[in-house]
Amino acid sequence: MIFKIGIDVGGTFTDFLLMDNEGNSNIFKVLSSPEDPSIAVMTGLNQMADKIGISLASFFDKIEIIVHGTTVTTNAVLTGNVAKTGLFTTKGFRDALQMRRGIREELYNNKYLPPEPIVPRHLRLPVIERVDYAGNIVTEINENDIINGIQLFMDQDIEAVAVCFMHSYANDSHERKAKEIIRKYMPRAYLSVSSSVLPQIRFYDRVSTTVLNAAVGPILKKYLSKLTTRLSENGFSGIFLIMQSNGGVTTPDIVTGLAASTLLSGPAAAPMAGMAYAGLHGQKSFITVDMGGTSFDAALIKDAKPIVTMDGKVDRMALALPMMDIKTIGAGGGSIAWIDEGGLLRMGPKSSGARPGPVCYGLGGKEPCCSDADLILGYLDPDFFAAGKIKLNKAVAEKAIQNLVAEPLNMSLIEAAYGMYHIMNVNMASAIREISVQRGFDPRDFLLVCGGGAGPIHAAMISLELDISKILIPKESSILCAAGMLLSDLKHDFVRSFHTQFPLNDNKKQYFSSLITDLKSAGDTILSNEHISEEKRKFQFSLDLRYVGQYHEVCVPVEIDDIMAMKFEKMAKGFHAEHNRLYGYDLKDEKTIMELVNIRITALGITDKPGFRKEIFAGADVSQALKGQRPVFIPSKMAFAPINIYDGDKMNHGNHVMGPAIIEQKNTTIFVPSMFEIECDQYGSFMMTKINHIA
Repeated sequence: MIFKIGIDVGGTFTDFLLMDNEGNSNIFKVLSSPEDPSIAVMTGLNQMADKIGISLASFFDKIEIIVHGTTVTTNAVLTGNVAKTGLFTTKGFRDALQMRRGIREELYNNKYLPPEPIVPRHLRLPVIERVDYAGNIVTEINENDIINGIQLFMDQDIEAVAVCFMHSYANDSHERKAKEIIRKYMPRAYLSVSSSVLPQIRFYDRVSTTVLNAAVGPILKKYLSKLTTRLSENGFSGIFLIMQSNGGVTTPDIVTGLAASTLLSGPAAAPMAGMAYAGLHGQKSFITVDMGGTSFDAALIKDAKPIVTMDGKVDRMALALPMMDIKTIGAGGGSIAWIDEGGLLRMGPKSSGARPGPVCYGLGGKEPCCSDADLILGYLDPDFFAAGKIKLNKAVAEKAIQNLVAEPLNMSLIEAAYGMYHIMNVNMASAIREISVQRGFDPRDFLLVCGGGAGPIHAAMISLELDISKILIPKESSILCAAGMLLSDLKHDFVRSFHTQFPLNDNKKQYFSSLITDLKSAGDTILSNEHISEEKRKFQFSLDLRYVGQYHEVCVPVEIDDIMAMKFEKMAKGFHAEHNRLYGYDLKDEKTIMELVNIRITALGITDKPGFRKEIFAGADVSQALKGQRPVFIPSKMAFAPINIYDGDKMNHGNHVMGPAIIEQKNTTIFVPSMFEIECDQYGSFMMTKINHIA
C-alpha cells in the first residue's frame, strides 16, 4: 500500500489527510504546537502509523509524497517574531519603507498610524548608486557603502539582509554587485534581493516584499531544516512539497529562497480542493469557505479559475507576490466574545487558540468563545466532540457566557449564546461579500463549498444571509486545506516590467518577444529542476494593462497562441471587457491610449492527483445512521426542539435528510436548519439545498 499525505498546520489544529492508492482516505487532527510546529506534525504521523497498525519506520517507507502547508512565516510577521533584518537601498530612499504609499488607510481617522516597519531606520542603510527607468546607469555603485554597512550589520547580529535599489527591475547589475559583496563578508546571512524576488515597478511594493522575504527567510529555513531532518531520520525518502500562497506547491529548496511565497499560504489550498469537489458535481463557479478554530477564509472561483491578486497585505504591509485573493477574518470556533465601548456584543478577531482554547475545552480558557455558544445551543455533543477525544464541559461554558455576556447585556443565557452564534454568521457573510459583491459578482450565482471543522455548523445560516441556495460539504471538509494540498500542482510565477504604449509599435515587438522567451525559459528551468517532464509542463500568460492616466492596472489573462502571434487587438478587447466587469465601464469607444505595465507567466508542473472512491447507490433511507434525538436551538422558531441526530460516517450514497437535523462526523458537525434538505453523494460528500417551505 502506498500513501499520500496532506498536512495543514493551523492556529488551533494541525490537520492531516491520509490517502492510499485505492482512493481510501482517513482524517487526523491534533492540537497544534506553536512553540515548534514540527512536534504536532510528527504526532499526527505517529497516530497514522498506529491507526494502520504498522511501525513508524514501515509507515514512512510506504509514503510516496507529503505536501505541507505552514503558518510559520505568517505567524512570525503577525507576532513580530521575525529575523533581525538589515536593508541596503538607494541613497535618498531609505524611508520609503516607512512612508509607504503616502496614503492614509483610513482617510477620516487622524489617529490611524501606519505599522512600524520591520527594519528600523538605523538598519536601513543608504547606498550611493542610481539607475534610471530605462536601465541606464546614472551613478555607479559605491562599494564602500556596502562594505561599511556590512560591518554595522555584523555588529548588530543581523540574520537577514534585503537589497532593493531604484529601477533594479530594468538593470540589476548594482544589486548583483551588492549581493556578491554581501555573500563574501556575510556568507551565513539570509539574502533577499529585489531583482530576484520581485523584478517589477513600484518601489514601495518591491522594497516591502523584499524585506518581508528577508525577515521570514531564516525562520522558514530553520523550520523546514528541522522538519526534513526529522522526516529523514525516521526513514522518509519520498517527495516533500510545500504549499505556496499562489495556490501551487514547490520543493523546500526553492521555497526557502522565496520564503515570502508561503505567507498566507495555508488558506490557498482550500480553493484547490474546492475545484476538485465542485468539479465532481459539474460546478466551475463557487465560493469556498474554511472556518477553523482561529480564522475564517473565503475565496471565489469563477469558471474553474481562482482569482489571484498582486496587491496582498500581511499585517498591513505590502506583499506584491501573486497570491490567491482570499479574505481572512478572525472568526473561528475559538473566537472570543466581548462587549465594546458602546455596549455592543462582538465576536473576535481575538482567539483562544489551541491552548487554552474555548472554555468548554477545560484547558484553562476563561473567555467565552464561538464553540461555547455552539455547545449551549445544542449543535455540539459534549461527549462526541473530536470523536470523543475531547470531552466538552457545558456547565463551565454556561457560566462563562452568563457572567461575561448575558448579565452585562441584560440577556438570558440562550439569548446571549444565540447572539454570539448570529454575529459570527453575519461577520462571515460580510467577508464573502467582500470577495464577491465588491468585485462585481453576485454570490447567489455560486455554489458554497464549506470546509473547516467549525464551518458546517454555520454554513446554512451563512447561506441564508447571502441567499445562496446550495452548499457542498466535502467528505474531507474538516481538513479541506490538507486535502487541497494533495490536489495542487507545482506552480511558479514570473514577472517582467515593460512600460510602453499598447498595442505595441513595431520597434517594441522584438523586445516583447525576447521577454516572453526569457520568462518561459525561466519557467522551464525551474520545472526541470523539479524533475517535471515536458509533457507535464503548462504555461499561463497574462498582461498588466491600464488606460493612460490610471494608477492601477488590470491583470488580463491571454492565450499562449495569441501572445506568441502578438494579437494585440484581441488582447486589448480582453482588457476592455475585464475593466468593464471590475469597474462598470470601459473606454474602448473613446479611443483612449492604453499602456502595458508588466508581463506575467505562471509555470505549472502538473502532478498526479489522488482519485476519489465512488460508493454504490444505497437509496434515500437513512435509518441505519439515526443515533437518536436531542434538544437543539432552531433559529426559525427561536426556540429549542428535539431533532434527529445522525451519524454522518454511517450515511451512504443517496441517503436523504430533511431539516431540522444534526449530522455528526468524527471531525465536524453539520447543522441542517428547517428550510434545508441534505443528501449524501457518491463520493461521501453532502449537498445541502434550500427548499421553498419550512418543515
